[in-house]
Amino acid sequence: MASVNHEINEEILDKEIRVIGDDGEQLGIMSAEAAMKIAEEKELDLVKISPMAKPPVCKIMDYGKYRFEQSKREKEAKKNQRVMEVKEIRMSPGIGENDLNTKLKSALKFLADGDRVKVSIRFRGREMAHSHLGEVILRDFAAKCEEVANLDKAPKLEGRNMSMFLSPKSAAAVKKAQKEAAKKQAEAEAAAKAEENN
Repeated sequence: MASVNHEINEEILDKEIRVIGDDGEQLGIMSAEAAMKIAEEKELDLVKISPMAKPPVCKIMDYGKYRFEQSKREKEAKKNQRVMEVKEIRMSPGIGENDLNTKLKSALKFLADGDRVKVSIRFRGREMAHSHLGEVILRDFAAKCEEVANLDKAPKLEGRNMSMFLSPKSAAAVKKAQKEAAKKQAEAEAAAKAEENN
């Protein structure tokens, strides 16, 4: 939010202005000169706050304090603004269930952090003949994330890469999906260990 440069005190040259007192009370329409006198008596400033209004609206206030408060609010707003990054998750068309769950877990973490996620599959050599499998994998991946992510850009093949973009819905939904993904991965790992032992 950019700072607005207000006309103050002697800079206000309008014949008639609508005046608001320092307590928010409507003082009515008067000359800029009369309003300046009131402001001076209170040791305050006359500030034009709505120049496009007919007549323009001016307020009696401590302009220095107002600017300080405004600058503080702007700094706070900037601090709270987080730049959304794009994180990439790469897979191969022959990805296994365990690896897929690991990638899903990573995607959910990025989404929970408020980042967009680009999920891509790179086709090598003869894999290009089966590019439709890449779309199946990506759509399945998107379906597993649908509770927490919006599909911004559907899977699209560009050269040897097929990619899609996901963006986060709500943080609570992402956290819930993260727990479920961790549970599924633990179950898959336990099943794999049990198979090894048999």
